[in-house]
Amino acid sequence: MAATGINFVAVTAIVKHLGGRIPAAESAFIRFLLGLVFLLPVLGTLRRHEFTRRQLRLFAGRGAAHTLGVMLWFYAMTRITIAEVTAMNYMNPVYVTVGAALLLGEPLPPRRLAAVGAALLGAFIILRPGFRALDPGHFAMIGTAIFFAAGYLQAKRLSDDVPASVVVAMLSITVTIGLGPFALAVWVWPTPVEVAWLFAVAAFATTAHYCMTRAFAAAPLTVTQPVTFLQLVWAMILGAAVFGEPVDGWVVLGGTIIVGSVTFITWREQRARRRVTPGVHEPKGY
Repeated sequence: MAATGINFVAVTAIVKHLGGRIPAAESAFIRFLLGLVFLLPVLGTLRRHEFTRRQLRLFAGRGAAHTLGVMLWFYAMTRITIAEVTAMNYMNPVYVTVGAALLLGEPLPPRRLAAVGAALLGAFIILRPGFRALDPGHFAMIGTAIFFAAGYLQAKRLSDDVPASVVVAMLSITVTIGLGPFALAVWVWPTPVEVAWLFAVAAFATTAHYCMTRAFAAAPLTVTQPVTFLQLVWAMILGAAVFGEPVDGWVVLGGTIIVGSVTFITWREQRARRRVTPGVHEPKGY
């Protein structure tokens, strides 16, 4: 999980370094297009798998949600600090919890509801509306977390029927297709150096997901989840040292509250699963 955080911070730093010369939709499209090279090992599995109409609808829905989320994330990276992007990304599991309760009928007991409320308080502390001017990048990050949560809920439905490698591969394919029209509408020819940087983004992102999968296989989520807070620490150090971004104590406080809430939600979900299925240490989908 420590390596996962380092790789994800590297992704945000590279996107921040590239700036806004290339539109967000185009940057995201090139990143996913170049990332398709990492799907070569699973092409055989994709060709052999016969998808049902329900699965295809879920793949399309997840691809659409992730497409919008990725574009908003690339836009936010050009507008706000790396630490703010990282801290607000922690809200994804909270939105997933709320969405699962509203859409999938999963229970939302008082303790979990209190944890959700605490996480929202953390987000409020980060944004501080009324106390400072909010940038469009802040609203973009809120949209990013919501769209990513919607994609995760659809992946959760797919995880019982389709291998994890296929779920990941189909996400890359559908997002690349979804980003295509948006990228062409604002196309600016990238330089070879910019293409190389975007390939590095794809490589770091793929490595991060691989490290995360290994972490989930090696230890319970209650062990790995708190380690994600290091990602905020590294993001702040990198932002200050490389991009001259100020260290914001309110972002640290809000991010700490969100991570604590997410860790509590994860712990409660794991305890519930153990009561239902003894001996199973990880939730499906990882």
